[in-house]
Amino acid sequence: DVLVSLMAEVALNYANVRTYQARLDAVAANIKAQEDIYQLNVSRYKAGLIDELDVQQSLYMLENTRAQVPQLKRDLETAKNRLAVLLALPPGALEKELAPRSPIPVPPVQVAVGIPADTLRRRPDVRKAERELAAATAQIGVATAELYPKFRLSGSIGLESLSARDLLEWVSRTWKFGGVISWKIFDAGAIRQNIKVQTARQEQALARYEAAILGALEEVENALVSFAKEQRRLASLSSAAQAASRSLELARDRYKAGLVDFTTVLDAERAFQSLQDQVAASRGTVTSNFIRLYKALGGGWGLMDEVKEIYEKAEEK
Repeated sequence: DVLVSLMAEVALNYANVRTYQARLDAVAANIKAQEDIYQLNVSRYKAGLIDELDVQQSLYMLENTRAQVPQLKRDLETAKNRLAVLLALPPGALEKELAPRSPIPVPPVQVAVGIPADTLRRRPDVRKAERELAAATAQIGVATAELYPKFRLSGSIGLESLSARDLLEWVSRTWKFGGVISWKIFDAGAIRQNIKVQTARQEQALARYEAAILGALEEVENALVSFAKEQRRLASLSSAAQAASRSLELARDRYKAGLVDFTTVLDAERAFQSLQDQVAASRGTVTSNFIRLYKALGGGWGLMDEVKEIYEKAEEK
Protein backbone atom coordinates (compact mmCIF):
# COMPACT_ATOMS: atom_id res chain seq x y z
CA ASP A 1 0.00 0.00 0.00
CA VAL A 2 2.84 2.38 0.89
CA LEU A 3 4.67 1.57 -2.36
CA VAL A 4 1.58 2.16 -4.50
CA SER A 5 0.94 5.50 -2.76
CA LEU A 6 4.58 6.53 -3.18
CA MET A 7 4.59 5.70 -6.89
CA ALA A 8 1.36 7.63 -7.35
CA GLU A 9 2.83 10.68 -5.60
CA VAL A 10 5.94 10.51 -7.77
CA ALA A 11 3.87 10.29 -10.96
CA LEU A 12 1.53 13.10 -9.85
CA ASN A 13 4.40 15.46 -9.04
CA TYR A 14 6.12 14.68 -12.33
CA ALA A 15 2.89 15.50 -14.16
CA ASN A 16 2.64 18.73 -12.14
CA VAL A 17 6.17 19.73 -13.18
CA ARG A 18 5.37 19.30 -16.87
CA THR A 19 2.02 21.08 -16.45
CA TYR A 20 3.58 24.16 -14.83
CA GLN A 21 6.24 24.22 -17.53
CA ALA A 22 3.57 24.14 -20.25
CA ARG A 23 1.66 26.96 -18.57
CA LEU A 24 4.84 29.03 -18.25
CA ASP A 25 5.62 28.49 -21.93
CA ALA A 26 2.13 29.66 -22.86
CA VAL A 27 2.52 32.77 -20.69
CA ALA A 28 5.93 33.49 -22.25
CA ALA A 29 4.43 33.32 -25.74
CA ASN A 30 1.64 35.68 -24.71
CA ILE A 31 4.13 38.12 -23.18
CA LYS A 32 6.13 38.19 -26.43
CA ALA A 33 3.01 38.91 -28.50
CA GLN A 34 1.80 41.56 -26.06
CA GLU A 35 5.22 43.25 -26.01
CA ASP A 36 4.99 43.58 -29.80
CA ILE A 37 1.53 45.14 -29.53
CA TYR A 38 2.71 47.50 -26.79
CA GLN A 39 5.71 48.67 -28.82
CA LEU A 40 3.45 49.14 -31.84
CA ASN A 41 1.06 51.25 -29.77
CA VAL A 42 3.90 53.39 -28.41
CA SER A 43 5.13 54.05 -31.95
CA ARG A 44 1.64 54.87 -33.21
CA TYR A 45 1.01 57.13 -30.22
CA LYS A 46 4.23 59.04 -30.86
CA ALA A 47 3.17 59.42 -34.48
CA GLY A 48 -0.16 60.85 -33.36
CA LEU A 49 -2.18 57.97 -34.82
CA ILE A 50 -3.78 56.82 -31.53
CA ASP A 51 -4.40 58.32 -28.13
CA GLU A 52 -2.72 57.36 -24.87
CA LEU A 53 -5.60 55.09 -23.81
CA ASP A 54 -4.52 52.36 -26.22
CA VAL A 55 -0.95 52.55 -24.94
CA GLN A 56 -2.00 52.23 -21.31
CA GLN A 57 -4.42 49.38 -22.06
CA SER A 58 -1.72 47.42 -23.89
CA LEU A 59 0.71 48.07 -21.02
CA TYR A 60 -1.90 46.92 -18.51
CA MET A 61 -2.43 43.68 -20.40
CA LEU A 62 1.33 43.10 -20.70
CA GLU A 63 2.09 43.66 -17.02
CA ASN A 64 -0.92 41.62 -15.93
CA THR A 65 0.40 38.70 -17.95
CA ARG A 66 3.92 39.14 -16.57
CA ALA A 67 2.48 39.01 -13.05
CA GLN A 68 1.49 35.38 -13.62
CA VAL A 69 5.11 34.27 -14.03
CA PRO A 70 6.37 34.43 -10.40
CA GLN A 71 3.52 32.32 -9.01
CA LEU A 72 3.84 29.71 -11.75
CA LYS A 73 7.61 29.55 -11.21
CA ARG A 74 7.07 29.14 -7.49
CA ASP A 75 4.64 26.28 -8.05
CA LEU A 76 7.05 24.71 -10.55
CA GLU A 77 9.97 24.82 -8.12
CA THR A 78 7.77 23.38 -5.37
CA ALA A 79 6.78 20.46 -7.60
CA LYS A 80 10.42 19.86 -8.62
CA ASN A 81 11.60 19.83 -5.02
CA ARG A 82 8.78 17.54 -3.96
CA LEU A 83 9.61 15.14 -6.79
CA ALA A 84 13.29 15.11 -5.80
CA VAL A 85 12.48 14.34 -2.16
CA LEU A 86 10.10 11.53 -3.16
CA LEU A 87 12.99 10.03 -5.14
CA ALA A 88 15.25 10.29 -2.06
CA LEU A 89 17.24 13.16 -3.58
CA PRO A 90 17.93 16.60 -2.07
CA PRO A 91 15.71 19.51 -3.17
CA GLY A 92 17.03 21.07 -6.35
CA ALA A 93 18.79 17.89 -7.47
CA LEU A 94 16.57 17.52 -10.57
CA GLU A 95 16.99 21.06 -11.96
CA LYS A 96 19.24 20.00 -14.84
CA GLU A 97 17.28 16.86 -15.67
CA LEU A 98 13.90 18.61 -15.72
CA ALA A 99 15.10 21.75 -17.52
CA PRO A 100 14.55 20.37 -21.05
CA ARG A 101 10.89 20.80 -21.89
CA SER A 102 8.82 17.69 -22.26
CA PRO A 103 5.08 17.64 -23.01
CA ILE A 104 2.53 16.85 -20.35
CA PRO A 105 2.21 13.04 -20.30
CA VAL A 106 -0.82 12.05 -22.34
CA PRO A 107 -2.84 9.08 -21.05
CA PRO A 108 -4.78 6.85 -23.46
CA VAL A 109 -8.18 8.07 -24.56
CA GLN A 110 -9.72 4.82 -23.39
CA VAL A 111 -8.55 2.90 -20.35
CA ALA A 112 -9.01 -0.86 -20.13
CA VAL A 113 -9.40 -1.75 -16.47
CA GLY A 114 -9.72 -5.50 -17.03
CA ILE A 115 -12.00 -7.90 -15.21
CA PRO A 116 -13.20 -6.10 -12.06
CA ALA A 117 -12.44 -8.97 -9.63
CA ASP A 118 -8.93 -9.54 -10.96
CA THR A 119 -8.26 -5.82 -11.20
CA LEU A 120 -9.36 -5.03 -7.67
CA ARG A 121 -7.22 -7.84 -6.27
CA ARG A 122 -4.17 -5.71 -7.09
CA ARG A 123 -5.20 -3.30 -4.35
CA PRO A 124 -3.31 -3.89 -1.08
CA ASP A 125 -6.39 -3.28 1.08
CA VAL A 126 -8.44 -5.84 -0.86
CA ARG A 127 -5.63 -8.41 -0.77
CA LYS A 128 -5.28 -7.95 3.00
CA ALA A 129 -9.03 -8.36 3.59
CA GLU A 130 -9.08 -11.42 1.33
CA ARG A 131 -6.23 -13.08 3.25
CA GLU A 132 -7.93 -12.35 6.57
CA LEU A 133 -11.17 -13.90 5.31
CA ALA A 134 -9.37 -17.02 4.08
CA ALA A 135 -7.56 -17.40 7.42
CA ALA A 136 -10.78 -16.93 9.41
CA THR A 137 -12.59 -19.48 7.23
CA ALA A 138 -9.79 -21.99 7.75
CA GLN A 139 -10.05 -21.57 11.53
CA ILE A 140 -13.67 -22.75 11.41
CA GLY A 141 -12.49 -26.01 9.87
CA VAL A 142 -9.78 -26.40 12.50
CA ALA A 143 -12.27 -25.79 15.31
CA THR A 144 -14.86 -28.17 13.81
CA ALA A 145 -12.28 -30.96 13.47
CA GLU A 146 -11.96 -31.01 17.27
CA LEU A 147 -15.46 -32.57 17.48
CA TYR A 148 -14.30 -35.79 15.84
CA PRO A 149 -12.08 -38.54 17.25
CA LYS A 150 -8.46 -38.74 16.21
CA PHE A 151 -6.75 -42.05 15.42
CA ARG A 152 -3.03 -42.69 15.73
CA LEU A 153 -1.35 -45.99 14.74
CA SER A 154 2.01 -47.03 16.18
CA GLY A 155 4.15 -50.16 15.92
CA SER A 156 7.64 -51.64 15.89
CA ILE A 157 9.59 -54.44 14.22
CA GLY A 158 12.61 -56.10 15.89
CA LEU A 159 14.70 -59.23 16.30
CA GLU A 160 14.49 -61.67 19.19
CA SER A 161 16.66 -64.76 19.66
CA LEU A 162 18.33 -66.72 22.42
CA SER A 163 21.56 -67.09 20.40
CA ALA A 164 23.44 -64.96 17.90
CA ARG A 165 23.29 -67.78 15.35
CA ASP A 166 19.50 -67.55 15.13
CA LEU A 167 19.27 -63.76 14.64
CA LEU A 168 19.19 -64.03 10.84
CA GLU A 169 16.35 -66.52 10.83
CA TRP A 170 12.82 -65.33 9.91
CA VAL A 171 11.38 -66.84 13.05
CA SER A 172 13.53 -64.49 15.11
CA ARG A 173 11.65 -61.44 13.88
CA THR A 174 9.09 -59.82 16.17
CA TRP A 175 6.53 -57.05 15.64
CA LYS A 176 4.07 -55.07 17.70
CA PHE A 177 1.26 -52.83 16.44
CA GLY A 178 -1.26 -50.78 18.33
CA GLY A 179 -3.73 -47.94 17.91
CA VAL A 180 -4.49 -44.88 19.98
CA ILE A 181 -7.85 -43.08 19.90
CA SER A 182 -8.28 -39.62 21.38
CA TRP A 183 -11.68 -37.96 21.54
CA LYS A 184 -12.46 -34.77 23.43
CA ILE A 185 -16.01 -35.90 23.97
CA PHE A 186 -16.27 -34.25 27.36
CA ASP A 187 -15.06 -30.92 25.85
CA ALA A 188 -17.79 -30.85 23.20
CA GLY A 189 -19.46 -27.81 24.76
CA ALA A 190 -16.26 -25.78 24.73
CA ILE A 191 -15.46 -26.95 21.19
CA ARG A 192 -18.89 -25.90 19.92
CA GLN A 193 -18.45 -22.55 21.62
CA ASN A 194 -15.09 -22.14 19.90
CA ILE A 195 -16.73 -22.96 16.56
CA LYS A 196 -19.26 -20.19 17.20
CA VAL A 197 -16.44 -17.78 18.05
CA GLN A 198 -14.51 -18.68 14.89
CA THR A 199 -17.70 -18.41 12.82
CA ALA A 200 -18.36 -14.94 14.24
CA ARG A 201 -14.80 -13.92 13.41
CA GLN A 202 -15.23 -15.26 9.90
CA GLU A 203 -18.43 -13.25 9.49
CA GLN A 204 -16.58 -10.13 10.68
CA ALA A 205 -13.77 -10.84 8.21
CA LEU A 206 -16.37 -11.32 5.46
CA ALA A 207 -17.96 -7.97 6.36
CA ARG A 208 -14.54 -6.28 6.22
CA TYR A 209 -13.84 -7.92 2.88
CA GLU A 210 -17.17 -6.79 1.45
CA ALA A 211 -16.52 -3.27 2.77
CA ALA A 212 -13.07 -3.26 1.16
CA ILE A 213 -14.55 -4.37 -2.18
CA LEU A 214 -17.32 -1.76 -2.05
CA GLY A 215 -14.87 0.97 -1.07
CA ALA A 216 -12.55 -0.04 -3.89
CA LEU A 217 -15.41 -0.07 -6.40
CA GLU A 218 -16.50 3.38 -5.26
CA GLU A 219 -12.98 4.77 -5.58
CA VAL A 220 -12.49 3.23 -9.03
CA GLU A 221 -15.89 4.44 -10.26
CA ASN A 222 -15.24 7.99 -9.03
CA ALA A 223 -11.80 7.99 -10.63
CA LEU A 224 -13.22 6.72 -13.93
CA VAL A 225 -15.91 9.40 -13.94
CA SER A 226 -13.39 12.14 -13.14
CA PHE A 227 -11.04 10.92 -15.87
CA ALA A 228 -13.77 10.70 -18.52
CA LYS A 229 -15.41 14.04 -17.65
CA GLU A 230 -12.10 15.91 -17.66
CA GLN A 231 -11.26 14.44 -21.06
CA ARG A 232 -14.52 15.85 -22.43
CA ARG A 233 -13.81 19.19 -20.78
CA LEU A 234 -10.33 19.25 -22.33
CA ALA A 235 -11.77 18.57 -25.78
CA SER A 236 -14.19 21.50 -25.43
CA LEU A 237 -11.50 23.81 -24.05
CA SER A 238 -9.15 22.90 -26.91
CA SER A 239 -11.82 23.76 -29.49
CA ALA A 240 -12.58 27.02 -27.70
CA ALA A 241 -8.87 27.90 -27.53
CA GLN A 242 -8.47 27.35 -31.27
CA ALA A 243 -11.41 29.64 -31.96
CA ALA A 244 -10.05 32.25 -29.51
CA SER A 245 -6.63 32.10 -31.18
CA ARG A 246 -8.17 32.79 -34.58
CA SER A 247 -10.33 35.55 -33.11
CA LEU A 248 -7.26 37.22 -31.58
CA GLU A 249 -5.37 36.97 -34.85
CA LEU A 250 -8.23 38.66 -36.72
CA ALA A 251 -8.59 41.33 -34.02
CA ARG A 252 -4.88 42.22 -34.21
CA ASP A 253 -4.94 42.40 -38.00
CA ARG A 254 -7.99 44.65 -38.00
CA TYR A 255 -6.53 46.84 -35.27
CA LYS A 256 -3.31 47.31 -37.24
CA ALA A 257 -5.43 48.20 -40.25
CA GLY A 258 -7.36 50.75 -38.17
CA LEU A 259 -10.67 48.92 -38.55
CA VAL A 260 -11.32 48.28 -34.82
CA ASP A 261 -10.27 49.95 -31.59
CA PHE A 262 -7.88 48.41 -29.08
CA THR A 263 -10.71 47.27 -26.79
CA THR A 264 -11.51 44.53 -29.31
CA VAL A 265 -7.92 43.32 -29.18
CA LEU A 266 -7.93 43.52 -25.39
CA ASP A 267 -11.04 41.36 -25.09
CA ALA A 268 -9.65 38.82 -27.55
CA GLU A 269 -6.34 38.72 -25.65
CA ARG A 270 -8.09 38.05 -22.35
CA ALA A 271 -10.22 35.26 -23.80
CA PHE A 272 -7.33 33.54 -25.55
CA GLN A 273 -4.96 33.82 -22.60
CA SER A 274 -7.53 32.39 -20.20
CA LEU A 275 -8.41 29.50 -22.48
CA GLN A 276 -4.78 28.71 -23.24
CA ASP A 277 -4.00 28.43 -19.54
CA GLN A 278 -7.13 26.36 -18.93
CA VAL A 279 -6.14 23.92 -21.67
CA ALA A 280 -2.68 23.37 -20.15
CA ALA A 281 -4.17 22.98 -16.67
CA SER A 282 -6.84 20.58 -17.96
CA ARG A 283 -4.21 18.43 -19.68
CA GLY A 284 -2.45 18.15 -16.35
CA THR A 285 -5.72 17.31 -14.61
CA VAL A 286 -6.49 14.56 -17.13
CA THR A 287 -3.09 13.01 -16.46
CA SER A 288 -3.51 13.38 -12.69
CA ASN A 289 -6.95 11.74 -12.84
CA PHE A 290 -5.45 8.93 -14.91
CA ILE A 291 -2.79 8.38 -12.22
CA ARG A 292 -5.42 8.41 -9.47
CA LEU A 293 -7.46 5.88 -11.44
CA TYR A 294 -4.55 3.48 -11.66
CA LYS A 295 -3.79 4.05 -8.00
CA ALA A 296 -7.39 3.04 -7.26
CA LEU A 297 -6.81 -0.06 -9.39
CA GLY A 298 -3.66 -0.94 -7.44
CA GLY A 299 -1.04 0.63 -9.72
CA GLY A 300 0.24 -0.06 -13.20
CA TRP A 301 0.59 3.31 -14.95
CA GLY A 302 3.44 3.84 -17.43
CA LEU A 303 4.83 7.16 -16.22
CA MET A 304 7.39 5.52 -13.96
CA ASP A 305 9.74 4.70 -16.86
CA GLU A 306 10.03 8.39 -17.72
CA VAL A 307 10.60 9.33 -14.08
CA LYS A 308 13.13 6.51 -13.67
CA GLU A 309 15.19 7.87 -16.56
CA ILE A 310 15.31 11.32 -14.94
CA TYR A 311 16.26 9.78 -11.59
CA GLU A 312 19.10 7.75 -13.12
CA LYS A 313 20.53 10.84 -14.80
CA ALA A 314 20.47 12.70 -11.49
CA GLU A 315 22.18 9.78 -9.74
CA GLU A 316 25.03 9.83 -12.28
CA LYS A 317 26.08 13.34 -11.23
